[in-house]
Amino acid sequence: MRLCDFQQKEVINSCDCSKLGYVSDLVFDECSGKIEAIVVPKGGRLCFLFGETKEYVIPFRCICKIGPDIILVEIHEEERK
Repeated sequence: MRLCDFQQKEVINSCDCSKLGYVSDLVFDECSGKIEAIVVPKGGRLCFLFGETKEYVIPFRCICKIGPDIILVEIHEEERK
């Protein structure tokens, strides 16, 4: 799977069924080459155009399922801040 495939999938939190947005970037471990986290800008795909720089950095262990259209994650409210 390529980064562009991740970027086309909407990220949904399974705890409260909220839409978090779309993947903008991946965080890799330099030594192992494994994905450590996905990065989702708060406010959707185009938030960077309006000066918004806040983002969700979701650890890969929090991903429940990667489907054809969505990425289902489990993030509890205290972890989202």
